[in-house]
Amino acid sequence: MEENNENQLNIELTDEIAEGIYSNLAVITHSNAEFVVDFIRIMPGTPKAKVKSRIILTPEHAKRFLSALNDNIEKFEAINGRIKVQPDTPDFPMNFGGTMGQA
Repeated sequence: MEENNENQLNIELTDEIAEGIYSNLAVITHSNAEFVVDFIRIMPGTPKAKVKSRIILTPEHAKRFLSALNDNIEKFEAINGRIKVQPDTPDFPMNFGGTMGQA
C-alpha cells in the first residue's frame, strides 16, 4: 500500500502555544472582509483588562468555525449534560458577582 502524502497536513504545536491562554471574555467584530475575535482575561476587582489573543478569520472560515464549535458543544453535552448559560445582563460584572477586595 502506497501512502499518499500529497493531501496530508503537518501541524506543529510549540510548547508555548500548547500551554494555551485562559480567557473569560471574547469580543467579536467584523468588516466585509474579516471577523476579528479578541480573547480577553478579566480578573476580579481589576478595572483594566488586556487582549490576550486576537484571531482574524475570513467570513467563510468564521462560518466553518461556528459549525465545528456547535458540533463539539453537542458532543460535549451528550456526554456531560447541558451547559448552563446565565441570562444576559446589561453590564458585565467586573467583580464576577462577588465582593470587591480592598488593599
